[in-house]
Amino acid sequence: MPLVAYGHYGPPVLMLPTAAADYLEYERFQLIDALSWWFENGRAKGYSVNSVNKQALLNDATAPWDKIEWLKRYDSYLINEVLPLISNDCGGGDVKPMLFGISLGATLAATTFFKHPDRFSGVMLIAGSYDLRGYMDGHYNDDVYFNNTVDFVAGLNDDYYLPILRHGGKKIIIFTGQGQFEAPNRARQLSSILAAKGIPHQLDVWGHDVAHDWPWWRKCVPEYFGQLFG
Repeated sequence: MPLVAYGHYGPPVLMLPTAAADYLEYERFQLIDALSWWFENGRAKGYSVNSVNKQALLNDATAPWDKIEWLKRYDSYLINEVLPLISNDCGGGDVKPMLFGISLGATLAATTFFKHPDRFSGVMLIAGSYDLRGYMDGHYNDDVYFNNTVDFVAGLNDDYYLPILRHGGKKIIIFTGQGQFEAPNRARQLSSILAAKGIPHQLDVWGHDVAHDWPWWRKCVPEYFGQLFG
């Protein structure tokens, strides 16, 4: 699948698009313009990839188990193909990008980050949903569990991933508005699970005028880039 890079150097950010969009979505909706200062001044370097939600979560003609298979393949693609490419592009070594997504991009970013916290420096989750069961038509098995963030994170009780999430210095940002088409309880649910597991994170709930739409995302994301990259 194609991808695009923004900037010449700086800490890498892996960007997953919204809904069923492609790797150029953040450019078309002027989010890249809103982040241009960080990309042009070597404060961060962005890598935007395609989504598979057209084949997976948003494909009503696909069986639930096939949707999960698409998500598993996408996770493998990000870990085994995109991360080595980013590492090579950044000069090699143990490169850990910040993971980022908006809406359904945040859904997939959360799944990948919490399954592989050792491979990322953190995650920015913007206006996402973190429970896939609404897309599964009642189907539920181990594959759904291990790709459903609110389930498998709540069940973490191991000696490797949980200590990394608790003590590894990962930056976890969860953002939601409370306006039109937003569902702030989704962000609050994930935050409550993380708090119960002792996982540090930042929950930001913006006002009742903050809608699930690009103008607000172009306002909030630069704030987080400022926090993370100066």
